Amino acid sequence: MTTLEDVRSWLEEQLPELIARYDVPAAGVAVLAGGEVADVATGVLSTATGVAATTDSLFQIGSITKVWTATLAMQLVDEGRLELDAPVRRYLPGLRVADDDAAAAMTVRQLLCHTAGVEGDVFIDTGRGDDCLEKYVGSLSDVPQLFGPGELFSYSNTGYCLLGRLVEVLRDRPYDTCLQDHLFTPLGLTHAAAGPYEAILFRAAVGHLASTSGAGQGPAPVWAMPRSNAAAGSMLAMRPRDLLAFGRMHLDGGTAADGTPVLTSGAVRAMQEQQVRVPDIGVMGDAWGLGWELFDTLGSAVIGHDGNTIGQASFMRLVPGHGIGVVLLTNGGNPYGLYRDVVGHVLRELAGIDLRPLPSPPPDPPRIDAGRYTGTYTSRVADLDVSQDGDGRIWAELRPKDLLAELGGGTERSELVAFAEDVLIPLEARSGLHVPYAFLGDDGAGRSRYVHMGRAMPRLAP
Repeated sequence: MTTLEDVRSWLEEQLPELIARYDVPAAGVAVLAGGEVADVATGVLSTATGVAATTDSLFQIGSITKVWTATLAMQLVDEGRLELDAPVRRYLPGLRVADDDAAAAMTVRQLLCHTAGVEGDVFIDTGRGDDCLEKYVGSLSDVPQLFGPGELFSYSNTGYCLLGRLVEVLRDRPYDTCLQDHLFTPLGLTHAAAGPYEAILFRAAVGHLASTSGAGQGPAPVWAMPRSNAAAGSMLAMRPRDLLAFGRMHLDGGTAADGTPVLTSGAVRAMQEQQVRVPDIGVMGDAWGLGWELFDTLGSAVIGHDGNTIGQASFMRLVPGHGIGVVLLTNGGNPYGLYRDVVGHVLRELAGIDLRPLPSPPPDPPRIDAGRYTGTYTSRVADLDVSQDGDGRIWAELRPKDLLAELGGGTERSELVAFAEDVLIPLEARSGLHVPYAFLGDDGAGRSRYVHMGRAMPRLAP
């Protein structure tokens, strides 16, 4: 039987080799089993400075922050100050989006499980002041509604910014202070930072991005996205052990390691209950709870979340009922390959769980008529053109805009082939992944209404 010490020894031996294989400058890992934690780190926090990564080094956790925001919201539910099925406007009466009926109808629960339907990738820099979230919410009046509240899953940063503002209003204090008072302190965290002004006091990782000239990768030009998106994952950074302390609390019925109550056991269970199924694209969970991504095709219940910021990627997987958890934090390269090797090894050895195989194009895909799928789909951060040429080959051209364009993203063209019913898959992998395109709904003319890659992109009207 594999022990935690066996896993630690494997990590100490293999992690340096694995980060070299996947061109990851640095990685930190923490593993929980039997009530004990093992942590290992290797590499450099910045290729410009050569500062070595240690187990106390901070990495951005990106969208794993959403589970922290969800936990802050569920604490308010525990206190009787927040109702999950109440309209968001009960708490944010000034909320306006382009569809006023949708703004009036969307609920707190729908924000938590990404079904509110509002455009999900709204990145607006409203400054660094404590009023940045208030200003962000006040700037959403022209943001479109993708679908009616509750109709569909579509991953939403915007929804979690709204949740962060809701927490601020009910607590009457800034989001960062809520994190500190209601999570950092009761969990006993010592190496966690709500933003760059705190992170600079620690050994902090810098993200790395591929050069547009093709000359490898280098440190990202900026450390973080706007503070106004902090509740969705633009700021929070910590060492792997501190992130795992948060995960452990969710495994232990809402109680911190020292016995401090953080969340009721009922709220912990509610967060892990399925709220909505996710379109099957093979690179996300099978369903979503209240904040948690749920994986039910791994042979055992697994919960978790991933995160991506500017050149940093994070992964957390927990096995409820078994007291097992693993966190991987990285700062560039191909983090997904590293995730499969590291997290896959830990789950297999400690929990007997194998990761779901990644989707890949079939060796001899059938030729199909793609007329139902062709056209232009749009979102706040990209446009996608799907076309079929005279030889029957299907092409996707992704054109970044807004924040993605500002970060140096260029147009990407890829060939797609049939993968499953109403699902196409790229022939070539990007960052080690073949991310399928699921085509959903009907626009009334026999064509798909959305293309879905975790987020629903609506068809652009002709």
